[in-house]
Amino acid sequence: MAEGELKDMEQFFDDLSDSFTGTEPEVHKTSVVGLFLRHMILAYNKLSFSQVYKLYTALQQYFQNDEKKNGIDENDMELANTEELEGKMEKEELDVPLREEEISCSGPLSQKQAEYFLSQQASLLKNDETKALAPASLQKELNNLLKFNPDFAEAHYLSYLNSLRVQDVFSSTHSLLHYFDRLILTGAESKSNGDEGYGRSLRYAALNLAALHCRFGHYQQAELALQEAIRIAQESNDHVCLQHCLSWLYILEQKIFDSCVLLEHSVNKSLHFGLPQRAFAGKAANKLMDALKDSDLLHWKHSLSELIDISIAQKTAIWRLYGRSTMALQQAQTLLSMNSLEAVNVGVQQNNTESFAVVLCHLAELHAEQGYFAAASEILKHLKERFPANSQHAQLWMLFDQKIQFERAMNDGRYHVADSLVAGITALESIEGAYRKAIVLKAQNQMSEAHKLLQKLLTHCQKIKNTEMVISVLLSVAELYWRSSCHTIALPVLLQALALSREYSLQYLASETVLNLAFSQVSSCIPEQALNILHTAIEPVLAHGAVLDKGCAMFLVAKCQVASADSYAPRKKIEALESAILNLNEAKTYFAKVDCKEQLRDVLYFQARLFHTLGKTQERNKCAMLFRQLHQELPAHGVPLINAFK
Repeated sequence: MAEGELKDMEQFFDDLSDSFTGTEPEVHKTSVVGLFLRHMILAYNKLSFSQVYKLYTALQQYFQNDEKKNGIDENDMELANTEELEGKMEKEELDVPLREEEISCSGPLSQKQAEYFLSQQASLLKNDETKALAPASLQKELNNLLKFNPDFAEAHYLSYLNSLRVQDVFSSTHSLLHYFDRLILTGAESKSNGDEGYGRSLRYAALNLAALHCRFGHYQQAELALQEAIRIAQESNDHVCLQHCLSWLYILEQKIFDSCVLLEHSVNKSLHFGLPQRAFAGKAANKLMDALKDSDLLHWKHSLSELIDISIAQKTAIWRLYGRSTMALQQAQTLLSMNSLEAVNVGVQQNNTESFAVVLCHLAELHAEQGYFAAASEILKHLKERFPANSQHAQLWMLFDQKIQFERAMNDGRYHVADSLVAGITALESIEGAYRKAIVLKAQNQMSEAHKLLQKLLTHCQKIKNTEMVISVLLSVAELYWRSSCHTIALPVLLQALALSREYSLQYLASETVLNLAFSQVSSCIPEQALNILHTAIEPVLAHGAVLDKGCAMFLVAKCQVASADSYAPRKKIEALESAILNLNEAKTYFAKVDCKEQLRDVLYFQARLFHTLGKTQERNKCAMLFRQLHQELPAHGVPLINAFK
């Protein structure tokens, strides 16, 4: 073999298999030699082509080294040398980490080999996409499999999953249809209305097709496919399939109004899939969480780890929707510290799922809101490693990364940087991008352009029932009116935002709206009433709000105190002004934490005026000097100072 070619070694192992055949085999399978030979054949068959070549090269080297030692008696040769050579080859040549080309199947595989390859890649795509083959390499291997076995349904489905990774709508649709076509061909003998067979394949084919269209934004096609899935599932009395249809009905309801009536009828049969609708419909948090708890009991009872993860991620997002950042943080930590109920292979990162991506993104944004930008950067770095740019969940962290950078640029007064980030946000989320563009225009004092964009965005959000964004847009519109000294026009806009916030139980947005109302009242020379309503709104902001919002709230309290002090007796007025200075110090601490220079400048200006009124010259001069430094760095652009709530 060593003096011949590689095919001679391959022929040797082929001939070994013939030793066990026949009525009188040369070697019995259960004998010591038979067991050894079978073990050797199995080990050889597991080698990739590159490893077979390395084995043949090592054999040649061994033979050549033996020929050089012709003068030495074979009985005197040390066994340790042979064992050392074999051990070195085994460790260095055979047990090295497999590269992509070594994982690949370069020729026709047996059914078991193909099934193992597919299950391995599917598991990696679900649990740790970074360790799976690259999309192009995996598709190449799948094409090779399908070339030898075109009716291999599982290969078509893995091709569908692989196409989703790169957002290839044509290839994913093509592979999905082929997958269910093959299933129908192999299960045609079953009853059409049973749990198995082509009836089941048809309804799940329609359901998966609806999910595919919804993922790519083809909502009309998704609705038609979903209606077909519901019809077949109802005919077959398949309650499990109907439950899946309910969840997609809710998603489609956000895009298409025609499905609302159908959803209302369907939710009555399934409390679980009606939960997100309850959150957006303004139900109380305690009732919603009680219903979620009931569904979680079923998930834990049946060890449905994927549904458990989704439920916790849902609760994280719902608490943030309600404005309870502390509860959202607790839910996020719960999911991250929880061990999965599903067994995974050694070396595979657990739970690289969408639920974990969502929770980590929320965690990064929560840290950024509190001024912990270094911690937020570490979380985003981990997200980038765990979900690379070409993975299917990468768009989640990309959006949050852009939003955090945008907020930092706005806080720092670098509007040109913030404007450059708008394009990236728009590419990932068009509505969010339009809203951020309006914020930049407002900060750059392009009031008419900002107003036009906000009005257009408001109409669109009202049409698609994006209530959270509607309230945010209304608050921005009200601020535009303040900047134009039209406080009376801003008042009905704020009242509309407050009504929506309370209707949908969005407590944090309601508190922010009340703060805006208080600022409007201060500007309208009724500070006493502003102070009264501030006490009802400031507590949720200080407990759950972002650092910037806390600073704005304390700044507003100080403004109200100063405005109310004009009618006080001299001694009480001095006490009110000193209390306002303390609140301004707290606001200054919050603004410094997020490096919000414009707000810091306004606070220093206000403090200098108060110290001047109280006759504290040294403190006044210190604040004036710090104000001058910031004012030179951030010019006012002709806008009067302290003319906005935020």
